[in-house]
Amino acid sequence: MAKKGVKIVTIGGGSSYTPELIEGFIKRIKELPVKEIWLVDIEEGKEKLEIVGKLAQRMVKAAGIDCKVHLTLDRRKALKGADFVTTQFRVGLLDARIKDERIPFENGLLGQETNGAGGIFKAFRTIPVILDIVKDMKELAPDAWLINFTNPAGMVTEAVLKYGNFDKVVGLCNVPVNLMMDCAKIYEKNKDDFIFQFAGLNHFVWYNVYDKKGNDLTYDLWERLQDKEDIGVKNIVNFNFDYDQIKNLGMLPCPYHRYYYLQDTMLQQSLKDYKEKGTRGQIVKKVEEELFELYKNAELHEKPKQLEQRGGAYYSDAACEIINGIYNNKGTIMVVNTKNKGAISDLPYDAAVEISSYITGAGPKPIAFGRFPNAGQRGWIQVMKAMEELTIEAAVTGDYATALQAFTTNPLIPGTEIARKVLNELLDAHKKYLPQFKEYYKNPEKYKIKESKEKAVKKSTKKTVKK
Repeated sequence: MAKKGVKIVTIGGGSSYTPELIEGFIKRIKELPVKEIWLVDIEEGKEKLEIVGKLAQRMVKAAGIDCKVHLTLDRRKALKGADFVTTQFRVGLLDARIKDERIPFENGLLGQETNGAGGIFKAFRTIPVILDIVKDMKELAPDAWLINFTNPAGMVTEAVLKYGNFDKVVGLCNVPVNLMMDCAKIYEKNKDDFIFQFAGLNHFVWYNVYDKKGNDLTYDLWERLQDKEDIGVKNIVNFNFDYDQIKNLGMLPCPYHRYYYLQDTMLQQSLKDYKEKGTRGQIVKKVEEELFELYKNAELHEKPKQLEQRGGAYYSDAACEIINGIYNNKGTIMVVNTKNKGAISDLPYDAAVEISSYITGAGPKPIAFGRFPNAGQRGWIQVMKAMEELTIEAAVTGDYATALQAFTTNPLIPGTEIARKVLNELLDAHKKYLPQFKEYYKNPEKYKIKESKEKAVKKSTKKTVKK
Protein backbone atom coordinates (compact mmCIF):
# COMPACT_ATOMS: atom_id res chain seq x y z
CA MET A 1 0.00 0.00 0.00
CA ALA A 2 1.38 3.40 -0.98
CA LYS A 3 2.43 5.46 2.02
CA LYS A 4 0.17 8.49 2.26
CA GLY A 5 -2.10 10.15 4.74
CA VAL A 6 -4.60 7.56 5.97
CA LYS A 7 -8.34 8.18 6.20
CA ILE A 8 -10.16 6.19 8.88
CA VAL A 9 -13.96 6.01 9.12
CA THR A 10 -15.51 4.67 12.33
CA ILE A 11 -19.18 3.72 12.10
CA GLY A 12 -20.63 3.79 15.58
CA GLY A 13 -18.32 6.69 16.39
CA GLY A 14 -20.42 7.68 19.40
CA SER A 15 -19.45 4.44 21.14
CA SER A 16 -17.86 4.57 24.59
CA TYR A 17 -14.94 2.59 23.09
CA THR A 18 -13.94 5.41 20.72
CA PRO A 19 -11.38 7.03 23.09
CA GLU A 20 -9.42 3.75 23.14
CA LEU A 21 -9.47 3.71 19.33
CA ILE A 22 -8.15 7.29 19.20
CA GLU A 23 -5.46 6.44 21.75
CA GLY A 24 -4.40 3.48 19.57
CA PHE A 25 -3.96 5.69 16.50
CA ILE A 26 -2.04 8.32 18.50
CA LYS A 27 0.35 5.63 19.81
CA ARG A 28 1.08 4.41 16.27
CA ILE A 29 1.20 7.74 14.45
CA LYS A 30 4.87 7.34 13.43
CA GLU A 31 4.10 4.05 11.67
CA LEU A 32 0.52 4.81 10.66
CA PRO A 33 0.13 8.40 9.40
CA VAL A 34 -3.57 8.93 10.10
CA LYS A 35 -4.61 12.32 8.71
CA GLU A 36 -8.40 12.06 8.92
CA ILE A 37 -10.70 10.27 11.37
CA TRP A 38 -14.41 10.41 10.60
CA LEU A 39 -16.70 9.42 13.48
CA VAL A 40 -20.12 8.45 12.12
CA ASP A 41 -23.35 7.75 13.98
CA ILE A 42 -27.12 7.85 13.55
CA GLU A 43 -29.63 10.45 14.76
CA GLU A 44 -30.39 8.47 17.96
CA GLY A 45 -26.68 8.51 18.79
CA LYS A 46 -26.10 12.19 17.99
CA GLU A 47 -25.67 13.35 21.61
CA LYS A 48 -23.13 10.64 22.41
CA LEU A 49 -21.29 11.33 19.15
CA GLU A 50 -20.94 15.01 20.08
CA ILE A 51 -19.64 14.17 23.57
CA VAL A 52 -17.16 11.46 22.62
CA GLY A 53 -16.21 13.28 19.40
CA LYS A 54 -15.16 16.39 21.29
CA LEU A 55 -13.07 14.22 23.63
CA ALA A 56 -11.44 12.61 20.57
CA GLN A 57 -10.63 16.07 19.18
CA ARG A 58 -9.10 17.11 22.52
CA MET A 59 -7.02 13.91 22.63
CA VAL A 60 -5.62 14.50 19.13
CA LYS A 61 -4.88 18.16 19.92
CA ALA A 62 -3.15 17.26 23.20
CA ALA A 63 -1.01 14.71 21.35
CA GLY A 64 0.13 17.43 18.95
CA ILE A 65 -0.40 15.33 15.84
CA ASP A 66 -1.50 16.47 12.38
CA CYS A 67 -4.88 14.75 12.26
CA LYS A 68 -8.41 16.09 11.83
CA VAL A 69 -11.35 14.45 13.63
CA HIS A 70 -14.71 14.91 11.85
CA LEU A 71 -18.14 14.18 13.33
CA THR A 72 -21.07 13.37 11.05
CA LEU A 73 -24.42 11.61 10.71
CA ASP A 74 -23.84 11.29 6.94
CA ARG A 75 -22.28 7.86 6.41
CA ARG A 76 -21.90 8.17 2.65
CA LYS A 77 -20.11 11.52 2.95
CA ALA A 78 -17.69 10.01 5.46
CA LEU A 79 -16.98 6.85 3.45
CA LYS A 80 -15.86 8.54 0.26
CA GLY A 81 -12.19 7.72 -0.33
CA ALA A 82 -11.69 5.92 3.00
CA ASP A 83 -8.69 3.64 3.48
CA PHE A 84 -10.06 1.74 6.47
CA VAL A 85 -13.56 1.46 7.89
CA THR A 86 -14.09 0.25 11.45
CA THR A 87 -17.53 -0.80 12.65
CA GLN A 88 -18.56 -0.77 16.32
CA PHE A 89 -22.29 -0.13 16.25
CA ARG A 90 -25.25 -1.62 18.11
CA VAL A 91 -28.58 -1.70 16.26
CA GLY A 92 -31.28 -0.72 18.75
CA LEU A 93 -28.67 0.56 21.22
CA LEU A 94 -28.39 -0.98 24.71
CA ASP A 95 -32.17 -1.19 25.08
CA ALA A 96 -32.16 -3.88 22.38
CA ARG A 97 -29.45 -5.80 24.23
CA ILE A 98 -31.50 -5.65 27.43
CA LYS A 99 -34.45 -7.26 25.59
CA ASP A 100 -32.13 -9.92 24.12
CA GLU A 101 -31.13 -10.84 27.66
CA ARG A 102 -34.39 -10.33 29.56
CA ILE A 103 -36.76 -12.32 27.31
CA PRO A 104 -34.73 -15.57 27.37
CA PHE A 105 -34.21 -15.20 31.14
CA GLU A 106 -37.96 -14.83 31.66
CA ASN A 107 -38.36 -18.13 29.83
CA GLY A 108 -35.72 -19.92 31.90
CA LEU A 109 -33.01 -19.75 29.23
CA LEU A 110 -29.63 -18.05 29.18
CA GLY A 111 -29.93 -14.34 28.40
CA GLN A 112 -26.58 -13.35 26.92
CA GLU A 113 -25.46 -10.82 24.32
CA THR A 114 -23.70 -13.16 21.87
CA ASN A 115 -24.77 -16.68 22.93
CA GLY A 116 -28.10 -18.45 22.75
CA ALA A 117 -31.25 -16.64 21.61
CA GLY A 118 -29.83 -13.18 22.35
CA GLY A 119 -26.78 -13.74 20.17
CA ILE A 120 -28.95 -14.93 17.28
CA PHE A 121 -31.10 -11.81 17.49
CA LYS A 122 -28.12 -9.51 17.65
CA ALA A 123 -27.05 -11.12 14.37
CA PHE A 124 -30.54 -10.68 12.90
CA ARG A 125 -30.41 -6.93 13.56
CA THR A 126 -26.75 -6.39 12.68
CA ILE A 127 -26.20 -8.35 9.46
CA PRO A 128 -28.57 -6.36 7.18
CA VAL A 129 -26.92 -3.12 8.38
CA ILE A 130 -23.36 -4.36 7.82
CA LEU A 131 -24.32 -5.53 4.30
CA ASP A 132 -25.72 -2.07 3.59
CA ILE A 133 -22.44 -0.51 4.77
CA VAL A 134 -20.51 -2.89 2.50
CA LYS A 135 -22.70 -1.85 -0.44
CA ASP A 136 -21.76 1.81 0.20
CA MET A 137 -18.08 0.89 0.59
CA LYS A 138 -18.02 -0.86 -2.78
CA GLU A 139 -19.32 2.31 -4.39
CA LEU A 140 -17.50 5.02 -2.39
CA ALA A 141 -14.34 3.35 -1.02
CA PRO A 142 -13.71 0.22 -3.12
CA ASP A 143 -10.10 -0.16 -1.94
CA ALA A 144 -10.88 0.18 1.78
CA TRP A 145 -10.58 -2.58 4.36
CA LEU A 146 -13.47 -3.25 6.76
CA ILE A 147 -12.33 -3.93 10.33
CA ASN A 148 -15.38 -5.11 12.25
CA PHE A 149 -15.72 -5.52 15.99
CA THR A 150 -19.50 -5.38 16.11
CA ASN A 151 -20.76 -8.62 17.67
CA PRO A 152 -21.35 -11.39 16.84
CA ALA A 153 -18.06 -10.78 15.05
CA GLY A 154 -17.71 -14.22 13.43
CA MET A 155 -21.21 -14.27 11.94
CA VAL A 156 -20.89 -10.67 10.78
CA THR A 157 -17.60 -11.53 9.03
CA GLU A 158 -19.11 -14.58 7.32
CA ALA A 159 -22.15 -12.58 6.19
CA VAL A 160 -19.85 -9.99 4.56
CA LEU A 161 -17.80 -12.70 2.86
CA LYS A 162 -20.73 -14.75 1.54
CA TYR A 163 -23.61 -12.34 1.10
CA GLY A 164 -21.68 -9.09 0.67
CA ASN A 165 -19.23 -10.78 -1.75
CA PHE A 166 -16.54 -8.68 -0.10
CA ASP A 167 -13.22 -10.26 0.90
CA LYS A 168 -11.50 -7.20 2.39
CA VAL A 169 -13.00 -7.77 5.83
CA VAL A 170 -11.41 -8.69 9.17
CA GLY A 171 -13.45 -9.55 12.24
CA LEU A 172 -12.03 -8.84 15.65
CA CYS A 173 -12.71 -10.06 19.19
CA ASN A 174 -10.97 -9.03 22.39
CA VAL A 175 -11.29 -12.46 24.07
CA PRO A 176 -8.06 -13.96 22.60
CA VAL A 177 -6.19 -10.77 23.57
CA ASN A 178 -7.54 -11.08 27.12
CA LEU A 179 -6.41 -14.71 27.28
CA MET A 180 -2.90 -13.73 26.16
CA MET A 181 -2.78 -10.93 28.74
CA ASP A 182 -3.97 -13.37 31.44
CA CYS A 183 -1.15 -15.77 30.51
CA ALA A 184 1.41 -12.96 30.78
CA LYS A 185 -0.04 -11.94 34.15
CA ILE A 186 0.13 -15.51 35.50
CA TYR A 187 3.80 -15.90 34.51
CA GLU A 188 4.68 -12.25 35.29
CA LYS A 189 6.04 -11.76 31.78
CA ASN A 190 5.07 -9.93 28.58
CA LYS A 191 2.60 -11.61 26.21
CA ASP A 192 5.24 -11.37 23.47
CA ASP A 193 7.32 -13.87 25.46
CA PHE A 194 4.88 -16.61 24.42
CA ILE A 195 3.67 -18.24 21.23
CA PHE A 196 -0.10 -18.74 21.06
CA GLN A 197 -2.07 -20.96 18.70
CA PHE A 198 -5.80 -20.16 18.50
CA ALA A 199 -8.39 -22.00 16.41
CA GLY A 200 -12.18 -22.14 16.42
CA LEU A 201 -15.09 -19.74 16.06
CA ASN A 202 -15.79 -16.36 17.58
CA HIS A 203 -16.58 -16.87 21.30
CA PHE A 204 -15.96 -20.59 20.71
CA VAL A 205 -12.20 -20.75 20.29
CA TRP A 206 -9.55 -23.01 21.86
CA TYR A 207 -5.83 -22.36 22.23
CA ASN A 208 -2.37 -23.73 23.08
CA VAL A 209 0.57 -21.84 24.59
CA TYR A 210 4.31 -22.34 24.04
CA ASP A 211 7.43 -20.54 25.20
CA LYS A 212 9.90 -19.11 22.70
CA LYS A 213 11.90 -22.37 22.79
CA GLY A 214 8.84 -24.31 21.66
CA ASN A 215 8.08 -25.94 25.02
CA ASP A 216 4.34 -26.61 25.44
CA LEU A 217 3.05 -24.65 28.44
CA THR A 218 -0.63 -25.38 27.86
CA TYR A 219 -1.22 -27.60 30.88
CA ASP A 220 1.20 -25.80 33.13
CA LEU A 221 -0.88 -22.68 32.44
CA TRP A 222 -4.05 -24.72 33.02
CA GLU A 223 -2.82 -25.71 36.49
CA ARG A 224 -1.97 -22.10 37.32
CA LEU A 225 -5.35 -20.81 36.14
CA GLN A 226 -7.36 -22.85 38.64
CA ASP A 227 -9.26 -20.81 41.28
CA LYS A 228 -8.03 -17.47 39.88
CA GLU A 229 -11.03 -15.16 40.35
CA ASP A 230 -9.21 -12.07 39.03
CA ILE A 231 -8.56 -13.71 35.64
CA GLY A 232 -10.98 -13.68 32.72
CA VAL A 233 -13.43 -11.33 31.03
CA LYS A 234 -15.61 -8.91 32.98
CA ASN A 235 -19.01 -10.31 32.06
CA ILE A 236 -18.50 -14.06 32.67
CA VAL A 237 -18.36 -15.66 36.13
CA ASN A 238 -15.00 -17.39 36.46
CA PHE A 239 -16.09 -20.90 37.51
CA ASN A 240 -13.45 -23.61 37.13
CA PHE A 241 -14.00 -25.92 34.18
CA ASP A 242 -14.08 -29.68 34.80
CA TYR A 243 -10.38 -30.52 35.06
CA ASP A 244 -10.49 -34.01 33.50
CA GLN A 245 -12.71 -32.94 30.62
CA ILE A 246 -10.46 -30.06 29.58
CA LYS A 247 -7.28 -32.10 30.02
CA ASN A 248 -8.75 -34.63 27.58
CA LEU A 249 -9.27 -31.93 24.92
CA GLY A 250 -5.60 -31.15 24.35
CA MET A 251 -6.35 -27.40 24.17
CA LEU A 252 -7.62 -24.74 26.55
CA PRO A 253 -11.13 -23.29 26.19
CA CYS A 254 -12.11 -19.63 26.01
CA PRO A 255 -14.29 -18.13 28.79
CA TYR A 256 -17.48 -18.43 26.68
CA HIS A 257 -17.12 -22.21 26.62
CA ARG A 258 -18.47 -22.14 30.18
CA TYR A 259 -21.94 -21.57 28.76
CA TYR A 260 -21.65 -24.93 26.99
CA TYR A 261 -19.35 -27.09 29.13
CA LEU A 262 -20.89 -25.84 32.41
CA GLN A 263 -24.35 -25.16 31.02
CA ASP A 264 -26.45 -25.92 34.13
CA THR A 265 -24.12 -24.09 36.52
CA MET A 266 -23.88 -21.02 34.30
CA LEU A 267 -27.62 -20.91 33.67
CA GLN A 268 -28.44 -21.05 37.37
CA GLN A 269 -25.84 -18.38 38.20
CA SER A 270 -27.03 -16.17 35.34
CA LEU A 271 -30.68 -16.48 36.42
CA LYS A 272 -29.68 -15.64 40.00
CA ASP A 273 -27.70 -12.58 38.84
CA TYR A 274 -30.61 -11.48 36.66
CA LYS A 275 -33.05 -11.61 39.58
CA GLU A 276 -30.67 -9.78 41.91
CA LYS A 277 -28.98 -7.24 39.61
CA GLY A 278 -30.93 -7.17 36.33
CA THR A 279 -29.41 -7.92 32.94
CA ARG A 280 -25.80 -7.29 32.00
CA GLY A 281 -27.10 -4.73 29.51
CA GLN A 282 -28.69 -2.75 32.36
CA ILE A 283 -25.39 -2.79 34.26
CA VAL A 284 -23.47 -1.67 31.16
CA LYS A 285 -25.99 1.11 30.59
CA LYS A 286 -25.18 2.56 34.03
CA VAL A 287 -21.42 2.24 33.40
CA GLU A 288 -21.84 4.03 30.06
CA GLU A 289 -23.83 6.85 31.65
CA GLU A 290 -20.97 7.39 34.12
CA LEU A 291 -18.39 7.26 31.31
CA PHE A 292 -20.18 9.85 29.23
CA GLU A 293 -20.38 12.15 32.24
CA LEU A 294 -16.58 11.85 32.45
CA TYR A 295 -16.24 12.43 28.70
CA LYS A 296 -18.11 15.74 29.02
CA ASN A 297 -15.29 17.19 31.13
CA ALA A 298 -13.55 19.77 28.91
CA GLU A 299 -10.34 19.24 30.90
CA LEU A 300 -10.19 15.52 29.99
CA HIS A 301 -7.63 14.92 27.21
CA GLU A 302 -7.02 11.17 27.48
CA LYS A 303 -8.83 7.85 27.73
CA PRO A 304 -10.14 7.55 31.32
CA LYS A 305 -9.14 4.52 33.39
CA GLN A 306 -12.81 3.78 34.07
CA LEU A 307 -13.30 2.66 30.45
CA GLU A 308 -11.69 -0.66 31.42
CA GLN A 309 -14.75 -1.38 33.59
CA ARG A 310 -16.95 -1.31 30.48
CA GLY A 311 -15.75 -4.75 29.37
CA GLY A 312 -14.30 -5.29 25.91
CA ALA A 313 -10.86 -3.96 26.85
CA TYR A 314 -8.22 -4.16 24.09
CA TYR A 315 -10.80 -4.23 21.26
CA SER A 316 -9.88 -0.86 19.87
CA ASP A 317 -6.14 -1.18 20.38
CA ALA A 318 -6.20 -4.50 18.53
CA ALA A 319 -8.16 -2.85 15.69
CA CYS A 320 -5.47 -0.20 15.37
CA GLU A 321 -2.78 -2.88 15.25
CA ILE A 322 -4.61 -4.77 12.48
CA ILE A 323 -4.82 -1.56 10.44
CA ASN A 324 -1.14 -0.93 11.14
CA GLY A 325 -0.30 -4.51 10.09
CA ILE A 326 -2.16 -4.22 6.79
CA TYR A 327 -0.89 -0.72 6.00
CA ASN A 328 2.75 -1.62 6.70
CA ASN A 329 2.62 -5.28 5.62
CA LYS A 330 4.03 -6.19 9.04
CA GLY A 331 3.33 -9.92 9.14
CA THR A 332 2.38 -9.65 12.81
CA ILE A 333 0.57 -12.69 14.21
CA MET A 334 -2.88 -11.78 15.52
CA VAL A 335 -6.08 -13.71 16.23
CA VAL A 336 -8.80 -12.60 13.82
CA ASN A 337 -12.03 -13.73 12.17
CA THR A 338 -11.28 -14.41 8.54
CA LYS A 339 -12.00 -16.86 5.72
CA ASN A 340 -10.90 -20.37 6.68
CA LYS A 341 -9.23 -21.28 3.35
CA GLY A 342 -8.58 -24.80 4.62
CA ALA A 343 -6.69 -23.73 7.76
CA ILE A 344 -9.15 -25.69 9.97
CA SER A 345 -9.90 -28.86 8.03
CA ASP A 346 -12.98 -29.66 10.16
CA LEU A 347 -14.82 -26.61 8.76
CA PRO A 348 -15.83 -25.45 5.24
CA TYR A 349 -13.22 -23.66 3.12
CA ASP A 350 -15.35 -20.50 2.82
CA ALA A 351 -16.46 -20.35 6.48
CA ALA A 352 -15.37 -17.53 8.77
CA VAL A 353 -13.16 -18.86 11.55
CA GLU A 354 -11.30 -17.30 14.47
CA ILE A 355 -7.66 -18.23 14.06
CA SER A 356 -4.08 -17.07 14.54
CA SER A 357 -3.09 -15.31 11.31
CA TYR A 358 -0.27 -13.28 9.78
CA ILE A 359 -1.47 -9.71 9.15
CA THR A 360 -0.08 -8.67 5.77
CA GLY A 361 -0.64 -5.99 3.16
CA ALA A 362 -3.02 -8.45 1.48
CA GLY A 363 -4.95 -8.98 4.72
CA PRO A 364 -4.91 -11.90 7.18
CA LYS A 365 -3.20 -15.14 6.17
CA PRO A 366 -4.57 -17.87 8.48
CA ILE A 367 -1.94 -20.19 9.93
CA ALA A 368 -2.66 -23.82 9.03
CA PHE A 369 -4.11 -25.70 12.01
CA GLY A 370 -5.47 -28.96 10.58
CA ARG A 371 -7.98 -31.09 12.48
CA PHE A 372 -8.95 -30.59 16.09
CA PRO A 373 -7.24 -33.19 18.27
CA ASN A 374 -10.45 -34.29 19.99
CA ALA A 375 -13.74 -35.62 18.58
CA GLY A 376 -15.55 -33.56 21.23
CA GLN A 377 -14.21 -30.35 19.71
CA ARG A 378 -15.05 -31.46 16.19
CA GLY A 379 -18.62 -32.27 17.15
CA TRP A 380 -19.20 -29.02 19.00
CA ILE A 381 -17.68 -26.77 16.38
CA GLN A 382 -19.61 -28.31 13.50
CA VAL A 383 -22.91 -27.87 15.36
CA MET A 384 -22.01 -24.26 16.18
CA LYS A 385 -21.01 -23.53 12.58
CA ALA A 386 -24.31 -25.00 11.34
CA MET A 387 -26.15 -22.73 13.78
CA GLU A 388 -24.16 -19.73 12.51
CA GLU A 389 -24.93 -20.54 8.87
CA LEU A 390 -28.66 -20.82 9.62
CA THR A 391 -28.62 -17.58 11.63
CA ILE A 392 -26.90 -15.67 8.82
CA GLU A 393 -29.31 -17.05 6.22
CA ALA A 394 -32.32 -16.08 8.35
CA ALA A 395 -30.86 -12.60 8.96
CA VAL A 396 -30.56 -12.04 5.21
CA THR A 397 -33.81 -13.66 4.04
CA GLY A 398 -36.14 -13.05 7.01
CA ASP A 399 -37.37 -16.64 6.63
CA TYR A 400 -39.14 -17.76 9.82
CA ALA A 401 -38.52 -21.50 9.38
CA THR A 402 -34.78 -20.88 8.94
CA ALA A 403 -34.76 -18.71 12.07
CA LEU A 404 -36.54 -21.48 14.00
CA GLN A 405 -34.00 -23.99 12.68
CA ALA A 406 -31.17 -21.76 13.95
CA PHE A 407 -32.85 -21.67 17.37
CA THR A 408 -33.34 -25.44 17.58
CA THR A 409 -29.75 -26.07 16.45
CA ASN A 410 -28.36 -23.81 19.19
CA PRO A 411 -27.21 -25.99 22.13
CA LEU A 412 -28.47 -23.42 24.65
CA ILE A 413 -32.11 -23.65 23.48
CA PRO A 414 -33.64 -27.00 24.52
CA GLY A 415 -36.45 -27.98 22.19
CA THR A 416 -38.76 -26.66 19.50
CA GLU A 417 -41.63 -25.45 21.71
CA ILE A 418 -39.50 -23.14 23.85
CA ALA A 419 -37.52 -22.15 20.74
CA ARG A 420 -40.69 -21.04 18.94
CA LYS A 421 -42.02 -19.21 22.01
CA VAL A 422 -38.82 -17.22 22.60
CA LEU A 423 -38.29 -16.62 18.88
CA ASN A 424 -41.78 -15.11 18.60
CA GLU A 425 -41.38 -12.96 21.73
CA LEU A 426 -38.06 -11.57 20.48
CA LEU A 427 -39.48 -10.93 17.01
CA ASP A 428 -42.34 -8.99 18.60
CA ALA A 429 -39.92 -7.03 20.81
CA HIS A 430 -37.59 -6.04 17.94
CA LYS A 431 -40.10 -5.37 15.15
CA LYS A 432 -38.66 -1.89 14.47
CA TYR A 433 -35.26 -3.34 13.53
CA LEU A 434 -36.25 -6.49 11.63
CA PRO A 435 -38.09 -5.46 8.45
CA GLN A 436 -36.80 -8.59 6.67
CA PHE A 437 -39.22 -10.73 8.75
CA LYS A 438 -42.21 -9.10 7.04
CA GLU A 439 -44.03 -12.42 6.50
CA TYR A 440 -44.05 -13.05 10.25
CA TYR A 441 -45.29 -9.54 11.02
CA LYS A 442 -48.13 -9.83 8.49
CA ASN A 443 -49.70 -12.65 10.52
CA PRO A 444 -47.92 -13.49 13.81
CA GLU A 445 -50.81 -15.77 14.87
CA LYS A 446 -49.88 -18.17 12.08
CA TYR A 447 -46.50 -18.81 13.75
CA LYS A 448 -47.70 -19.49 17.29
CA ILE A 449 -47.00 -22.89 18.87
CA LYS A 450 -49.33 -25.46 17.37
CA GLU A 451 -51.17 -27.47 19.99
CA SER A 452 -50.26 -31.15 19.81
CA LYS A 453 -52.98 -33.80 19.30
CA GLU A 454 -52.09 -35.28 22.69
CA LYS A 455 -52.72 -31.95 24.47
CA ALA A 456 -55.92 -31.40 22.52
CA VAL A 457 -57.20 -34.86 23.54
CA LYS A 458 -56.39 -34.18 27.21
CA LYS A 459 -58.24 -30.86 27.07
CA SER A 460 -61.23 -32.51 25.41
CA THR A 461 -61.24 -35.26 28.07
CA LYS A 462 -61.18 -32.70 30.88
CA LYS A 463 -64.16 -30.85 29.36
CA THR A 464 -66.11 -34.13 29.04
CA VAL A 465 -65.40 -35.04 32.69
CA LYS A 466 -66.55 -31.60 33.86
CA LYS A 467 -69.83 -31.97 31.96
